Amino acid sequence: MSKAINGKFENMDQARNTRDDLIGSEIPQDRIYIDEEAQVIRVMLPQEEAREVYEIFDRHGVTHE
Repeated sequence: MSKAINGKFENMDQARNTRDDLIGSEIPQDRIYIDEEAQVIRVMLPQEEAREVYEIFDRHGVTHE
């Protein structure tokens, strides 16, 4: 079952770089959503795959809980 993994970004360059890294890690592009207004990047993946997403968020300075 998929879960929303959310991260807060500060600017669109940071969001785009994070998205590109996620795609480079073979996460399907249709599972990645960027909400420019709320400054949130959301990745829909099974909980077992969340660790890799959090590592990529950390690498790009995207905050998460």
